[in-house]
Amino acid sequence: MKVLITGGYGFIGSFVAERFFKEGYEVFIIDNMSTGNKQNVDFKHKGYILSVEDRKCEEIFRSNRFDTVVHLAAQVSVKTSVEDPILDSRSNVLGLSNMLSLAQKYNVHKFIFASSAAVYGNNDQIPIPESAKCDPISPYGINKWIGETYCHKWRELYGLDTLCFRFSNVYGPRQGSVGEGGVISIFMEMVMSGTELVVYGDGGQTRDFIYVEDVADAIFRSSYSNLKGVYNLSTSTENSVKDLIHALQSMHGTVNLTYAGQREGDIYRSKLDNQRIVNDLDWVPKYSFQQGLAKTYDWFLQQHPSRGQSRIKVKEQRSYSRLAKVIRTILPYAENLLALGLTAWIGTLTQGLMSELIDIKIIYIILLGILYGNRQSMLAVFMSTTLYMYNELDNGREMLSLFYDTDFFFHLAVYLFIGLVVGYAVERKNTILESNKQQFVTLSEKHDFLTEVFKETRQVKEELQQQIMNNGDSFGKIYSVIKELESLEPEKIFTSTVSVVESIMKSQSVTIYTVNKYGSYLRLLAKSNSTQFEASKSMKVEDFPYIQTLLQEKKLFVNKELNGGIPLLAAPIFNHGKVVAVISVYTMKFENFTLYHQNLFKIMVELISSSLSRALSYVEATVSQRYMDGTTVLRPEVFADILASKQLANAKHGVEFILLTPIDTFEVSEEIPQKVSKYLRETDYLGMSRDGKLIVLLSNSNQEEASFVLNRFEQNGIYMRMFQEEFSYA
Repeated sequence: MKVLITGGYGFIGSFVAERFFKEGYEVFIIDNMSTGNKQNVDFKHKGYILSVEDRKCEEIFRSNRFDTVVHLAAQVSVKTSVEDPILDSRSNVLGLSNMLSLAQKYNVHKFIFASSAAVYGNNDQIPIPESAKCDPISPYGINKWIGETYCHKWRELYGLDTLCFRFSNVYGPRQGSVGEGGVISIFMEMVMSGTELVVYGDGGQTRDFIYVEDVADAIFRSSYSNLKGVYNLSTSTENSVKDLIHALQSMHGTVNLTYAGQREGDIYRSKLDNQRIVNDLDWVPKYSFQQGLAKTYDWFLQQHPSRGQSRIKVKEQRSYSRLAKVIRTILPYAENLLALGLTAWIGTLTQGLMSELIDIKIIYIILLGILYGNRQSMLAVFMSTTLYMYNELDNGREMLSLFYDTDFFFHLAVYLFIGLVVGYAVERKNTILESNKQQFVTLSEKHDFLTEVFKETRQVKEELQQQIMNNGDSFGKIYSVIKELESLEPEKIFTSTVSVVESIMKSQSVTIYTVNKYGSYLRLLAKSNSTQFEASKSMKVEDFPYIQTLLQEKKLFVNKELNGGIPLLAAPIFNHGKVVAVISVYTMKFENFTLYHQNLFKIMVELISSSLSRALSYVEATVSQRYMDGTTVLRPEVFADILASKQLANAKHGVEFILLTPIDTFEVSEEIPQKVSKYLRETDYLGMSRDGKLIVLLSNSNQEEASFVLNRFEQNGIYMRMFQEEFSYA
């Protein structure tokens, strides 16, 4: 399954991405890196450095067909939203609408949007439920509220399954100094650097802090749930600034404090009601405030030295960049002056020799125009004119006479004409080159992006082809599995089921137990033929709580606590709504114990239930054709099929069975067959052989257990013996 996480390199996004990856999802990330850091995600994934409002995002949706989209990308600073509401709207509204449109267009199953407690504004209600009035006081809160409306309308108009979470104050490792939980990261940074903590007001202000891994857990679990609409995501507890300071003091030691006045507009108390998410998702926060702070403190403690070094490097880079910019600005003027000096020197050397043939100042103007364009060429015109006037004055001419000299104006006109023509031509050429360069860069970026998408698509295609050809759960294998279950004989289906589950789940510890009609006992019907795996032949339901739960709730059991002695996965097999058997998988590779394989197991059990229901319905419909008239004795051809299934189960899975026959022959119509049936289990069979012998088949029994049955028969006047010879209908 594929999940797209926007803002996946950020604080919350990286934890959400990590959780989906651990559950076996293919993770894709879109992030413009405004606040994200690629080092936050150190596992296999596919990342795109894009803004969520970029039109190129469609190529990503078209190529990958996501199952879930988690939209976390946002401008998260309330202060920035006030200073630049257009920037906030571009990211938090336009970006969201683009993601919603693409999710709807490319059939995303679930769209999860990260909203905020900021939509409530200054609300004095404690705790604040989802039904409380929304009255945001910042562009950030307004745009989050608008985002919720977008999600609601996309669900209403287009049927897109959308879910909005109003986060309380999220905190944890990898957090920056902005966002709803920023006070913790700010205080952590100050503590690490030995700076005084600034407390505004009396420190009694409270917030509903929630640890980031609890947020990631709720988002993941909701991705495959039926939840929709708007939910608060919080701990529903209050912790004050004083509580935060005391916790820091207990972990770090002495902390320097300074108090300042209460900030205007600061909310004094804040707590969100999380009862709806607790009830509807069966979710509760795992981390207390103290536990979350301890994990956050440990992370900041590890990161602080490297952060100090990185700040020095950033400052050095900024200083270097400013110096380089100043040099780039001054350099053309410096070179112009140098060229002017060189021109004057050459003019002095060639005075009287070449001055009548060529004016060196014209070359100076042309060169500066070619090198730097119109601005420097016009400066060169001015400098050349000044140099010409200086030379004339140096030769004894009066300043006033120059303005009556047509030769001076001719030179000035020539300089100006050449400067304008060369400068304009070069500027135009540079403009065209720059335009072509920008176009080339844009096309190159688009080409690189499409090439990357193409390569990724080819890789996915090759992986899918390989999976179809080789994987145990490929379409071809599933088809062969379905063919194995195509039978109208329940015994054949049970025998095939073990092989089916072993193949799909890649496990050699599979069992099938039938449930007696009272629902009090389970009787082993078949199991994996592994020397390292033993299974009880019968199980009393009241001794196994997980079986009681499975039979009552009639749904898949997953051993999430990894408790020993019970299976990792177990599921009921139904017939007309009644549980008739239980399939269990006891061991499997850890990397296969994922949501994907759980869903795969569930699908296989549904296929098995469907096949078994069809077979049992056939048996019920053909009772008169299966049993000899007026008796409970199976006809020879029916008994032969059941016996063949038992022999196959014995050969493939080592499931034992015993055949009994009466010592003295008697007629089927006599009373003894009815009497024998009363002492048989539900999994045993009474049938007639083709040569007219009455046969009892004891399922999953060895000779010792058969001796016990023979003694019980003998006590009730029924005398039978075990078959010594090989019994076959072949």
